[in-house]
Amino acid sequence: MGFLASPLTRWRSWTRGRRIGVSLAAVLALVLLPVAGAAGALRLEYAGDPATDARTRGRDAIWLGHAWVDGRKGDAELAALAQRMAGTGIRDLYVHTGPLAHDGSLDPALYPKAKDFLDRAHRALPGVRVQSWLGDVVRPEKDGLDLDRADVRDRVTASARQVLDVGFDGVHFDMEPVRPDSAGFLALLDRVHEVTRAADRPFSVAAPQIDPLPGLHVITTGLSGHGKWWSQSYFAEVARRVDQVAVMSYDTAMPVESLYGGYVAQQTKLALEVTPPSVDLLMGLPAYWDDTSAHRGAAETVRAAVRGARLGLGKNGRANFGLALYVDFTATPDHWTAYRDGWC
Repeated sequence: MGFLASPLTRWRSWTRGRRIGVSLAAVLALVLLPVAGAAGALRLEYAGDPATDARTRGRDAIWLGHAWVDGRKGDAELAALAQRMAGTGIRDLYVHTGPLAHDGSLDPALYPKAKDFLDRAHRALPGVRVQSWLGDVVRPEKDGLDLDRADVRDRVTASARQVLDVGFDGVHFDMEPVRPDSAGFLALLDRVHEVTRAADRPFSVAAPQIDPLPGLHVITTGLSGHGKWWSQSYFAEVARRVDQVAVMSYDTAMPVESLYGGYVAQQTKLALEVTPPSVDLLMGLPAYWDDTSAHRGAAETVRAAVRGARLGLGKNGRANFGLALYVDFTATPDHWTAYRDGWC
């Protein structure tokens, strides 16, 4: 008993301030140790050299802003884009054509020059597919699309038909934030895929990151009300309903480049595990600068994302894997060089 009582006796002899300090240190250690372990794991993901054959498969993409379909960008800008893309693996352009209205409809006045752009793009970039990028914010987190309503899904499906009738080569969805329990989103994907399959055109979707730890999305959504991640199983459900899925592997809050690159490597592995072999998998590249709590510009670089994706891909011989640059109007020559040198 004396042996057991000794620490308690010493604890009681300390001042209140010292006891509080020791208690806080213990709590901090309990918090920091898992964080340190996770950081160490990501650094290991980023270690070593990528496989020599982990290079472009000619299945890459780039998101393009709205200026291409509303008349602000013409032949000179298209020629410059074609020059930047020459010799790369970019096959798909996701051109912002929306946004969708909150009821799911799409106003044709938003894209008055779309047909003209499609004609010029097909001449300047033979073999490149121009997909219509449609999106909106989503309920319940935002005041936007209510995907649980059948009439909203009907109008979104009609909007997809609408852009295919204009001449787009495919449909690309970016709806945020979709929570990984949304049956309405899966039902919408089923409906729209029927339309694109009948027209023999690709259907793609921009997807959030996958839970780095199983069940993490449940904790973060419960604490903050914001759905940051999808469960790996929900990611798989989405991937099975499309032809192409592009992971938005940025805005990760990683503080340094090595951790961000390791995180992209981890995300690449998680996505590869559950994306059907017939579905194109693309990892997003942050071709923009921002310095916020969610995105540290010095850490989230195109260079680190490319290297991380290559490390995650490893010696996987998957042919339908690519990288996607986000976004054309913020991409600098350095971003393009990092993509070319690291991947192409």
